Amino acid sequence: MKFASVLLFCFVAVTASANEEHHEAFKPDLAKGAATAAVCSACHSSDGSRGSPAQPILQGQHPEYLVKQLTEFKSRQRVNAIMNGMAATLSEEDMKNVAAFYASKQAKPGFAKDADLAKLGEKIYRGGVAERSVPACAACHGPSGAGIPVQYPRMAGQHADYTVAQLTAFRGGVRKNSTQMTGVAAKLNDREIQGLAEYIAGLH
Repeated sequence: MKFASVLLFCFVAVTASANEEHHEAFKPDLAKGAATAAVCSACHSSDGSRGSPAQPILQGQHPEYLVKQLTEFKSRQRVNAIMNGMAATLSEEDMKNVAAFYASKQAKPGFAKDADLAKLGEKIYRGGVAERSVPACAACHGPSGAGIPVQYPRMAGQHADYTVAQLTAFRGGVRKNSTQMTGVAAKLNDREIQGLAEYIAGLH
């Protein structure tokens, strides 16, 4: 019995070590990532920079977050007709390569267009809305909008149009791949969403 336990422990340890080595062994290939990004350029520009306001800026985004989103597009946990089709053709390695490519780029600063809306957005971003139990966005996305890898995306400088669209999609139950964001957006009105989007667009 004792021998069997030792044997099991050794098997688990070796397997864990092998998995860890496999995980550490992967190094993103930026050239391959650039090749994949070229296919995405019609919507996201060649380097994920400030293209159409309706599309997200991908430059400087956390690679882990991008891989998570692509994985969820592929599994249709996140639904978008174009992205579901694009992600369906990507392997895990493709996703990691293209995510690393976009993450390697320096995101350019954005700016708010409406000072009054941005002021409202700043209040919510930094302090939330206490009477409706809306938490401060800064708690998860950081005071500067830098986000946290895997879980929370970089927000600073993001197109206001895109942010409005995503918050509205979360609020309406169209986008379903974040329970936290669905709960937060459900408590925001249109003006508050627009204010947050304006503030985030100029955040850096």
